[in-house]
Amino acid sequence: MDGGHVAINQKNRGFLCWLMKILSFPCSFYKYLFDKEIRNSLPNKVVLITGASSGLGEALAHVFYTTGAKIILASRRIEELERVKRDLMNIDHIGITHSPMILQMDLTDINSLPEKVNQVLDVYGHIDILVNNGGVSIRSNAVDTKVDVDIKIMLTNYFGTVALTKAVLPSMIARRDGKILCIGSVQGKFAIPQRASYSASKHAIQAFCDSLRAEVDEHNVKVTLISPGYISTNFSFNAFTGTGNAYAKMDESTAQGTDPIEMAKYILQAVLKDKKDVIFCGLAPRLAYYIRFLMPSLYFWIMSKRAQKLSKQNHLSKTD
Repeated sequence: MDGGHVAINQKNRGFLCWLMKILSFPCSFYKYLFDKEIRNSLPNKVVLITGASSGLGEALAHVFYTTGAKIILASRRIEELERVKRDLMNIDHIGITHSPMILQMDLTDINSLPEKVNQVLDVYGHIDILVNNGGVSIRSNAVDTKVDVDIKIMLTNYFGTVALTKAVLPSMIARRDGKILCIGSVQGKFAIPQRASYSASKHAIQAFCDSLRAEVDEHNVKVTLISPGYISTNFSFNAFTGTGNAYAKMDESTAQGTDPIEMAKYILQAVLKDKKDVIFCGLAPRLAYYIRFLMPSLYFWIMSKRAQKLSKQNHLSKTD
């Protein structure tokens, strides 16, 4: 009896192992194709990443670096760029890698951006992929936000991105090859309370990408807009208050967001597939996105209640 049970159990285990292999085959085959695409298309590509000193930009640098691409790390904070470069070069990676180039860049200094691009072109001759990731957020009601802060957010998130893109585009058009990647936000698809300037800047990026994509298609330049949800970085910690000071708090929603490396991998897939407009977010923001356009009255009611709740929380925190 016991011997029979053992034989049956072994048969069951064998069948289950066989079944698991069959079911996992599509995933394994997809991974093989994706890895092959990376091997064939990304080694030695020149990739300029803004906001590369931390957060998603740093994660994108790690993901692109391990594909064999030639990375340009761009940001204001030179010390942090040096740290990211050291971290990349200390990665135990089998395969081709290139020492990253550091480019100190302030997106709000718009007139300096063409010269920054020329520095890269002088070294590499071209830029294959521009990753417009640099940006800043806010935590403040619109009425309490100084106009100077609104302007700084738009300068960084919109005008800086536009100016840098325009500086890179002529060389891409001349080569008839290139990819422009812009990191937007689901809050550029729909706005929430206490994010007016941030949502406005990302909404502007959405419109810019849509127009630009159509205009440069004939030149074989691809434009991808990624609209992520919350990512587990210091983005909220580094956000502005209405007076321009650092918010210096980690939002619960941000802390529970997607791991930045995982998000960077999703973004890499979207770039390789020349996706045009992609949303990467959880269920709640995705529902809000559809409610905004399918049931706008419900969306406005939800956001009004959310604004009232946030206002009450802010009042209580000030009186404690």
